[in-house]
Amino acid sequence: MSLTNKMSRRELLTAGAVAAAAVTIVPRHVLGGEGQKAPSDKLNIAGIGIGGMGSGDARSVASEGNVVALCDVDESALERNAKFHPNAKHYSDFRKMLEEQKDIDAVFIATPDHVHAVATMMALKMGKHVHCQKPLTHSVYEARMIGKAAKEAKVGTQMGNFGQASEEARLIREYIACGAIGTVREIHAGSNRSPWISPRGIPRPKDTPPVPAKLNWDLWLGPAPERPYHPCYHPFAWRGWWDFGTGCLGDIGCHQLSAVFKALKLGHPQWVEACSSNHPLGPEIANETAPLASITRWYFPAEGERAPVTMTWWDGGLRPPRPEELEPERKFGEGDWLYIVGDKGKMLDHRIIPETKQKEVGKPPKILERSPGHWKEFFNACKGGPPAGADFATHAAHLAEVVLLGNIAIRAKEKLYWDAENLTFTNSKAANALLNPPYRQGWSL
Repeated sequence: MSLTNKMSRRELLTAGAVAAAAVTIVPRHVLGGEGQKAPSDKLNIAGIGIGGMGSGDARSVASEGNVVALCDVDESALERNAKFHPNAKHYSDFRKMLEEQKDIDAVFIATPDHVHAVATMMALKMGKHVHCQKPLTHSVYEARMIGKAAKEAKVGTQMGNFGQASEEARLIREYIACGAIGTVREIHAGSNRSPWISPRGIPRPKDTPPVPAKLNWDLWLGPAPERPYHPCYHPFAWRGWWDFGTGCLGDIGCHQLSAVFKALKLGHPQWVEACSSNHPLGPEIANETAPLASITRWYFPAEGERAPVTMTWWDGGLRPPRPEELEPERKFGEGDWLYIVGDKGKMLDHRIIPETKQKEVGKPPKILERSPGHWKEFFNACKGGPPAGADFATHAAHLAEVVLLGNIAIRAKEKLYWDAENLTFTNSKAANALLNPPYRQGWSL
C-alpha cells in the first residue's frame, strides 16, 4: 500500500488530531489534576498559512498547545478558522506576527511552497520550533540553508510528510535491512495525480481579473517575481506554477522517497537527468508550469557498504515495465506508489512480490522503534525529546534538496553533474541559475 494512499490527507490530519497525546514535562496529578494536561505541557503555537492544509494542521496541534496566533494573506481563511481558535490573534504578514507577538513557542507553516523557506528561516533564527509542510523549500539553495540553520537552532522541527511515521515506512526499511530482497539496485516511485489538482503544461494567463477584496496579493506573492493576480494561482491551484510550486515531483516525492532515503542512507547523487512532456514545448509553457508527465533519474554512487543505486521518478501516467513477478490482477503504477528492485527480489510499496514470496518471508525482524504519530514526534522534539522522523537537520532538508534537483533537470533538459560540496552543477550555467532564484525586493532568507 502506498505511503500516501492508505489514508487521505484529510483522514491523516483528523487522525493526527485525535491521536495526539499529552507530552508530560511534570506529572499531570501535580499541576493539572487527574487526567488533565499540566499547564507546563502546553506550547503557544502560531499558524502561517491556514487556507488549505494549514486549517487541518491548526486543529491537529490544538490538542497539544494553545493556538495563540493565525496568519494568512487571505482574510477569508482567517474568518473560516476563527470559530475553531477564538483566542488566536490574526495577522496577514507572518513577519509582523513573529516580531510583535513574543509568546509564540512554535509555528506550523502551510503556505504555498515559495514562502516555506523565508517563513521557516525567520522562525528558526528566533528560536521557534517549526513544522513545515512538504517540500520543505522551493529551491535547492533554500534546502541547504534551512538544513544548516536547523542544526544551529537546536529546536524541534518536522516536515509534513506524514507517511514517514507509518508502520509501512518502517517495514520497507526493515525488509531492506534484513536482506529480504538482497542488494537494492533500483528505486522507482511515482504519482499519477490528476492535473486538475495542480494545472500543468499551460502558459501564463493573459487576462487580469481584479484581486479579491479580502486577499493581500502583494503578501501572497512574497519573495516570488511580480505578476498580476489570477484565480489559476490562488486559491489552491498554485502547485503547478514554477514560481510558486514544485509540480508533481516536489509535491509527492518527499512522501514516497523518505523511507528509502533512510533505509539506504542515500547521500548526494552524482548526476540527475529528466525528460518530460514540456521538452518539445516553448518557454511560454516550459518556463511557467511543471509538465503533465515526466521521468526523472538520479544516480547515487556506491558509498560505504551500499552498492550504487539508480532512483527514478515517474508521473503523469508513466511507469517502468511491469514486474514479471506481480500477479495479473494486481495494480501497478497507479495512484502514488513505490517499487524497489533488489538483486534477490522486489517490493511493491511495503510488500515483497509475488505474494507467495511475501508469505514465505513473513514479517522482517523488528529493529526500528515505532512512531507515536507524526505530530507527537514533533511535540516530543519540541520538549527535549529525540529528533522527529522528518527533522530538518537530519533528514528533511537533504531529502528536499535531492528531490528539487530533479525539477532543475526537468527544466534544464540535459544530464546534470552535481558537485554537492560546492552546491553547483559542473556542466550547466543555465541549471545553476535555477539553484537559487532571486527574491523580489524586500524579501530575504
